[in-house]
Amino acid sequence: MKKLVFATNNQHKTEEIRLALAGEYEVLNLNDIGCDVDIPETAETFEGNATLKSKYVIENFNLDCFADDSGLEVEALNNEPGIYSARYGGSRDSLANMQLVLQKLEGQSNRKARFRTVISLMLNGENHIFEGKIDGTIRESLSGSKGFGYDPIFQPEGYDITFAEMDMAEKNT
Repeated sequence: MKKLVFATNNQHKTEEIRLALAGEYEVLNLNDIGCDVDIPETAETFEGNATLKSKYVIENFNLDCFADDSGLEVEALNNEPGIYSARYGGSRDSLANMQLVLQKLEGQSNRKARFRTVISLMLNGENHIFEGKIDGTIRESLSGSKGFGYDPIFQPEGYDITFAEMDMAEKNT
């Protein structure tokens, strides 16, 4: 089976990708290849941050890989938290991040939001960029215990439950 490195140490993301690519690729994360560096995300865009991470793996480990940069964009907050999603509340604390979004949206009728993911896939020295978006709304309170990040407050369009209330198969459809 072909090996592909996912340039992350986020175990939740790793498990989601392993499930999605099961049988096709052996997905390794940074820990699996002995990389204990927290690759800096210093770019101003999702694409830039994803590319920084995938280039780091290519340059330091010479392995085909992909990296993502993902975030929540809330319309009423001028698309914040955006590239700062992981540390929006001051640290890598999902609860603090969600609470800050909810606090800033208090009294707002416009709760439109979207999750955005950009993937940088480095194969044979070439960078391929992919982007995905899912529209939805921000709930007024947390609901559900599955998933990670902003999942308990994000309700995807066409559903009446949050990502955190969905099982992995439903979330990935």
